[in-house]
Amino acid sequence: MFLLSKLFWLVAQPLSLCFFLIAFSLLAGLFGWRKLRGLSAFLAALILFVTLFTSSGTVLLQQLEARFPRPQEPAAASCMIVLGGGFETEVTTGRGGYELNQAGDRFTEMLRLALVHPQARILVSGGDGSFSGRYEGDAAVSERFLQAFGVDPARLVREDASRTTFENVANTKALLEEHGLSDCLLITSAFHMPRAIGLFRKAGIPVIPWPSDYRTSGDVKLGFDFTQPSLNAQQTTTATREWIGLLAYYLTGRTDALYPG
Repeated sequence: MFLLSKLFWLVAQPLSLCFFLIAFSLLAGLFGWRKLRGLSAFLAALILFVTLFTSSGTVLLQQLEARFPRPQEPAAASCMIVLGGGFETEVTTGRGGYELNQAGDRFTEMLRLALVHPQARILVSGGDGSFSGRYEGDAAVSERFLQAFGVDPARLVREDASRTTFENVANTKALLEEHGLSDCLLITSAFHMPRAIGLFRKAGIPVIPWPSDYRTSGDVKLGFDFTQPSLNAQQTTTATREWIGLLAYYLTGRTDALYPG
C-alpha cells in the first residue's frame, strides 16, 4: 500500500498530470487520434492554468486549515504527539543537525510547548518515508533538536518505523498504551489535521487537536492570481494531496468520516 500510494501520487499531482496528458496528446497525434489529442491538450492546459494562475489551491487548503481551530492554551499538558514531516531528513542524514522544512512549525511548536510544560512527555512519530528507506526519520532528528534547546531527552518517546499517517497512528497507539499516556495534544499541520483526527478517532485514541504550520491567511477568495504561480502550484499540490488522502482513507475504511470535523 505504501509503494502504491507513492506511485499513484507521482502521477496524480497536478503538474505531473499535465505532463502525462501532454505526452498522451503527442502520442495520440502520432496515431491520428485527433479528438483524443485535442481533449488531452485542452485538459493539460486547463489544469495548468488553474494550478498556476488561480487561488483555487489556497482556497482548498484554507478550508482544511479551518476545520479544527486551535483551542485555548492548556493550563497543563501531560503529553503531546507530534507527527513527522517537519525535517529535511535527506539533508540531516548527510550533514547531521536538524534542518527544518516548510512543515517545521510542527517542531518549533513542540519545542515551545515542551518548555512551557516541562512535565509533558513528547511522542514523535515519523520514520523514513522515502522510496529508498535509507534516511533517518523525524523521530531520530527530533532527539538532537530537543537536546540542542536543553530539553531532557528522557521525556521523548520515539516512534521511528512509520512511513505514512496511517502507520503513525497504528504505531503510536501501542506506545501510548506502553507508557500510560492519554489525552495528548496532537501537533501536526493545520491542513493535515482532519485526516489525522479521522485516523485517531477510528483507532479509539482521544487527542486534543493542536494545529500548526498554517499556509494560508484564512480569508483568501476564489479568483485569478497571476502574481505568484510557483506558490499557487505548491498550494494546489498540497491541497490536492490532502483531499485525495481524505477520500482514499474513507473509501478504504481507515476513517469513519470523509471530512472529519
